[in-house]
Amino acid sequence: MHLEIKSVSKQYRRGVWGVQDVSLRLTPGVVGLLGPNGAGKTSLMNMLATITRPSSGHIVWDGADVAQKPDALRRVLGYLPQDFGVYPHLNAVEFLHYMAAIKGLDRRTAVTRIDSLLAVVGLTAAAKRPLGGYSGGMRQRVGIAQALLNDPQLLIVDEPTVGLDPEERNRFRQLIADLAGNRIIILSTHIVGDIEASATEIAILSQGRLRQHTTPEALLRAVEGRVWEWVVPAADMPQVRQRHLVSSAIRRSDGVHVRLVAARPPATAARPVSPTLEDAYLGAVHGEQVKDSETAVAVETGDWRLETKPAPISNL
Repeated sequence: MHLEIKSVSKQYRRGVWGVQDVSLRLTPGVVGLLGPNGAGKTSLMNMLATITRPSSGHIVWDGADVAQKPDALRRVLGYLPQDFGVYPHLNAVEFLHYMAAIKGLDRRTAVTRIDSLLAVVGLTAAAKRPLGGYSGGMRQRVGIAQALLNDPQLLIVDEPTVGLDPEERNRFRQLIADLAGNRIIILSTHIVGDIEASATEIAILSQGRLRQHTTPEALLRAVEGRVWEWVVPAADMPQVRQRHLVSSAIRRSDGVHVRLVAARPPATAARPVSPTLEDAYLGAVHGEQVKDSETAVAVETGDWRLETKPAPISNL
């Protein structure tokens, strides 16, 4: 079982590209498709789900070109789009029976699958409640259940945790991790935490292009020794953000505790710290913004001075 994306591009109109020359080969496991909003993730997901066709390139499922034989993939595809809608007056059982009919499942198979899936997604107790009364997280779990009705070999989930509260987000992440097995799961998101616990591979899109396809461990190694923490006065934060790739900034009584990615220490007071996947992701997407800093710092009455010599980090 494998999915190949061969030099795929999607052009919407002249000069406007959703995806440009993306190539990937995926086998069973969870691949986290990461990228900022507008990176081209949804465009790629729509092509993989056979909703739209590539402008150029090929998508191949187990040796079959999807453009020529879309049904070969559709039979084994489960898809939860970013904007997943429900019929608010139907309950979960009714809605899933409706979706099972669309997917061509016979009634006996549908009954068995629906009972099983409601248990998997933790909605058995709420199965007869109208969907209009469900929370956002509960609706997303119904969405996962409908995507799994045909026991798919390829499961595509697009921005599943947007708008969810922290508890629902954690529950959803665990559910995705539990579903990983002998299937390919593509989890598309701009939230690093969504894929941190479950992804075996990470593909990073930016401005429609594939920037990295690697493992979480390799991505972390790329920024080892290049992540720093530094306490600066709040008034200096605009200058810090202008000069450096800041991954977080937390206000404390002694100033703003800044975490940033840079080839060299941004100041003598900065200390190296172990990178997180968030640091690594930002470094991969915005590597051209990381400064190679020759540092000279003067601390006088709370002020600081920083001299930098910009140079991109080529291996991020």
